[in-house]
Order: sequence, then structure tokens, then C-alpha cells
Amino acid sequence: MAQKTNVRERLLAAALETLHKNGFNATGVQDITEAAMVPKGSFYNHFESKDALGVEVVEQYAAKGAERRQTLIAGAGAPLARLKAYFKSLNQLGPASGFSRGCLLGNFSAELSSQSPDIKGAVADALADWTKDIAQVVAEAQQAGEVGRDIPAATLAAFLLNAWEGAVLRTRVDRSAAPLDAFMKVAFNKILT
Repeated sequence: MAQKTNVRERLLAAALETLHKNGFNATGVQDITEAAMVPKGSFYNHFESKDALGVEVVEQYAAKGAERRQTLIAGAGAPLARLKAYFKSLNQLGPASGFSRGCLLGNFSAELSSQSPDIKGAVADALADWTKDIAQVVAEAQQAGEVGRDIPAATLAAFLLNAWEGAVLRTRVDRSAAPLDAFMKVAFNKILT
């Protein structure tokens, strides 16, 4: 007999999907409970508020991203090749969603940075961890002589992530991979040289 999924886990999974698809402000608690197929009252048995749920959604999304970065950090091959392969793999997520979702961290940055200090903090922490992991690989590429050392690895990593997030945002407007293609060309043919 299959174990019944925990209501809290169902709410988190439904919230991640619904908030990523529709945005935070366009999604109500009822939308989340309906997607989770649980009574609306059960929401407040598990979460103090929608903002508290939003923080956990960001943390869950960030944890999945950290898992995805393990190949980047500890994978085989030259550091610059791993970095390029990592961004190529991220770029495949856009077409899979019809360029409609973007990155949850970027979406929440734009939508909630002045609205929810708790969610803003969770997003800032997630972006800082992501930048740190990219910087580690950029530093390895610099040590291997694949990338110039005139700009610190942390600065290059922040630029790469910021530029990628901007490209992802633009794909939502253009409904095209062209911004991601331009990011790859500039980042790997001009910036990381």
C-alpha cells in the first residue's frame, strides 16, 4: 500500500508549481490548496502565512538548483567546459516551458523585492550561494589558464548570473531562445577569455 503523501509536502509542491507558473501576487492560498487537493483550512495548519510558504518555496527551489550544480562543481572535465555545459543545460529549461516561466528566483526578485522582506532575504541567500558556486568554477578556470585573471572570479560569476537572469527574463517577452543564445556567445566568446 502506497503511503499517503504528507499534506505539507503536497502544499509545498503545489505552491512551487503554481507560484512559478502564475507569480506570487496572482496566486491565492485557495489556488494553492486547490492544486494540492487539500481543504483551504489545512494551509494554516502548516504555514503561518503565504509569505512563510513563499520563503520555503524559494528554499526548495534553491535546493534543487544546488543539486543541479553538483555536476558543475565536481564534474569531470575542464572547468570552462563544465561552466559552458552547465549554462547550456539551464538554457534547455526555457523551451521546455515555452519560455513562459523563467527562473523563480528572478521572477520573485522582480515581483517581491520591495514587498516581502522575508522572501527577498531567501532569494538573496539563494542567489549568493549560486554565485559562490559559479565563482568556484571560474576560479578553477582562471587557475587552469582558461580564463583571464584581470577580473576577480566572484565579479565574473556575479556578472554571468546577472546576465543570464536578464536573458531569461527577455526570453519571456520574446518567446524565443535568442537572448539565451546571445548570452552564450558573449559570455563564452568575449567575457570568459
